[in-house]
Amino acid sequence: MNEYDLIVVGSGPAGRRAAIQAAKLDKKVLVIEQGRRVGGVSVHTGTIPSKTMRETALNLSGWRERGFYGKAYRVKQEISAEDLRRRLLITLDHEVEVLEHQFARNRVQHMRGKASFVSPDTMQVMRDDNETIHVVGKSILLAVGTRPFRPDYMPFDGKTVLDSDELLEIEQLPRSMVVIGAGVIGIEYATIFSALDTAVTVIDPKSTMLDFIDKEIVEDFIYQLRDRNMKLLLGQKAEKVERLPDGKVSVTVDTGRKIITDMVLFAAGRIGATDTLNLAAAGLEADSRGRLKVNPETFQTSVPHIFAAGDVVGFPSLASTSMEQGRIAARVAVGAIGMEPQKYFPYGIYAVPEISTCGLTEEEMKERGIPYECGIARFRETSRGHIMGLESGLLKLIFSLKTRRLLGVHIVGEGATELVHIGQAVLNLKGTVEYFVENTFNYPTLAEAYKIAGLDAWNRMGERPKDIATDTVQLTDTGTSTTVEESVKSEKKAAAK
Repeated sequence: MNEYDLIVVGSGPAGRRAAIQAAKLDKKVLVIEQGRRVGGVSVHTGTIPSKTMRETALNLSGWRERGFYGKAYRVKQEISAEDLRRRLLITLDHEVEVLEHQFARNRVQHMRGKASFVSPDTMQVMRDDNETIHVVGKSILLAVGTRPFRPDYMPFDGKTVLDSDELLEIEQLPRSMVVIGAGVIGIEYATIFSALDTAVTVIDPKSTMLDFIDKEIVEDFIYQLRDRNMKLLLGQKAEKVERLPDGKVSVTVDTGRKIITDMVLFAAGRIGATDTLNLAAAGLEADSRGRLKVNPETFQTSVPHIFAAGDVVGFPSLASTSMEQGRIAARVAVGAIGMEPQKYFPYGIYAVPEISTCGLTEEEMKERGIPYECGIARFRETSRGHIMGLESGLLKLIFSLKTRRLLGVHIVGEGATELVHIGQAVLNLKGTVEYFVENTFNYPTLAEAYKIAGLDAWNRMGERPKDIATDTVQLTDTGTSTTVEESVKSEKKAAAK
């Protein structure tokens, strides 16, 4: 009764997608979740809460309308922490309900408890009533996610010095905040609170930030942050954090600077939640940050029938990629035919403003020695941008000069995480600059920026040379002759070289 084709530990994006995929293949699946409700970190303390907080902050603060009505404009004059939490709870309840229904519909069994290995194929589950159950899996997937890194030298108290999980439970909004760590999580929360008119200072020992993003996009992003008076102390280390008698916090930087603030958010990394799994009993070992090493194609660990997916395997640590990792791992685990994912996936940073990117950056193009051209469009150049009152926003396209193919799309500004999917599709379908020049976009839309950026690049690239002229294939659909152009010669030449 306690034997399963696949045991999944964790019900976040990777775990739930894996469980449902295996169940759809008529396999007996068990999901073990130690949290109070299913959903994992993504639903309860990570992706969904932070994005819900962002949306609430932008709506209540009137942030999107300030281009028209001025910086003093607010939808609600006095915004409280309870305002943010109310919408969050509604969203979380909905997410949990949807997930529980998916499990029920696909006959996925799930239980609440702490799981740990007894042997490579057996796990014990300690339930809340202290009852211990042993379960056996032909295959096991570890999708336990991560938790905030909490060093001993940081005086966490859950009120004035917090990690990113505790930030969701604050009782009042701070007038000032210091964020230690300029990674994705730190920057997202820093800009959200800045939009709520909190005075925010970001401290990070690195002299740069978001190094995996195209440099021009990061420069534009940093300009926008400083333009609204956010302080970015890059290349500086927070050496000492201490709580003061008056309830405030003092942060001393290695340059000698001292900052007095209402609240400190420590967001300098996360660690894999693997320490309670008794990995040694399964023949596994995690790295210093609690992460597991896997085969990037199958997501198998060093023990072939044990898989790992999601944030616990490290970069890119996205909910979207975690879902695909879980799906692929589940198919391999139950012996189904594996399907190779698309080469290019989008990366979204839900800061204010949003950043989203897909494909190669300009720096990577230079490193690989690929001749290229860029096209730039600013949202204020579009009619939709004027209608929305946008004063900023940038879309950048990178094309190969040899094949004219799109190789990178990078966006900073309103709706970036939605807009990027147009570029992602063209990237994966090997589209060229001509697609953007010749295609018709709805008007007025921000998506029209693709055409503007395409034309900007095309103006310097010129007409398509004859040696990469396209072959024409005639297709007939209900008696109508339609021409579909494919860059066949171009791709053949590129492959031959």
